[in-house]
Amino acid sequence: MTRKPRVFSGIQPSGNLHIGNYLGAIQQWVAGQGQKTNFICIVDLHAITVPQDPADLRRQTRELAALLLACGIDPQQTTLFVQSHVRAHAECSWVFSCITPLGWLERMTQYKTKAQKQESVMTGLLTYPVLMAADILLYDADEVPVGEDQKQHIELTRDLAQRFNYLFGETFVIPKPVIRESGARIMGLNDPTVKMSKSETTRGHAIRIVDDPDEIRWAIKRAVTDSYNEIRFSDDPDRAGVNNLLQIYELLTGRSRPEIEAHFAGKGYGALKRELTEVVIESLRPIRERYYQLMNDPAELDRILAIGAEQARAVAEPKMTLILERVGFVLPNDRR
Repeated sequence: MTRKPRVFSGIQPSGNLHIGNYLGAIQQWVAGQGQKTNFICIVDLHAITVPQDPADLRRQTRELAALLLACGIDPQQTTLFVQSHVRAHAECSWVFSCITPLGWLERMTQYKTKAQKQESVMTGLLTYPVLMAADILLYDADEVPVGEDQKQHIELTRDLAQRFNYLFGETFVIPKPVIRESGARIMGLNDPTVKMSKSETTRGHAIRIVDDPDEIRWAIKRAVTDSYNEIRFSDDPDRAGVNNLLQIYELLTGRSRPEIEAHFAGKGYGALKRELTEVVIESLRPIRERYYQLMNDPAELDRILAIGAEQARAVAEPKMTLILERVGFVLPNDRR
């Protein structure tokens, strides 16, 4: 029997999930649950590469789990778990660190960008891509849905898998990045030249998934457009604001681009913003309601995460045992 393709996705429990996360990644994860074997990991180990308040990290981890479930992640079809609940991730990362050339890590664009913003760079920031490779390769993932900004990290993951296979024998599947053509980069409403960000706190930059209707109306009403007053999709940088609003409308309604352009023909940007506002509010309403139900039942949330961790360990632990054997470790009886 041919196994279903495996998909691994990781998401950090930091900041607040916004509509860009939903449309660029989560919606894709939900849609693919029936066709592929999915692992979704809340990567709390990655989160501590920058300083974290411990209480905030615990709270945000549970909030993210509740949001993913509310968005449609089904624990009956998808293994949803917290990274630190599966110790093989950290163990595998150390093994990989010992075969990763320093130059591979120093050329990572995200490392160089983030390092420039910090007075003192912690080692974890440099080795972040090694842990990411461990996350993916422990599950023999065939596909990794990522944004364009993470593609370089997947290339390093592929290089590491090939290097380990060469040094110690065939052990890992070589994964490929999957980048969604439409919606992979939802831009800031207040500045359509930058990607919508979880860490950006300026009001009106993003629509958070749990924002109330009044806040959504406020943000869309003030979204940057242009002076053309023509509603159509465009690659023109001067029209990035309107194109961003149309992308959001397209992805939430499922309507085709020609259909959308015909629908808004002869109408102004005010009409686009009013209709988009109602589409966003109604699309997020059931998600927000389910989220608060889960947050008010922490025992159920922890139960779901415990099941997910057990399922993840059932895959990751045997793989970790194989890795240790290949490297040459003497294994205790409970790992044989």
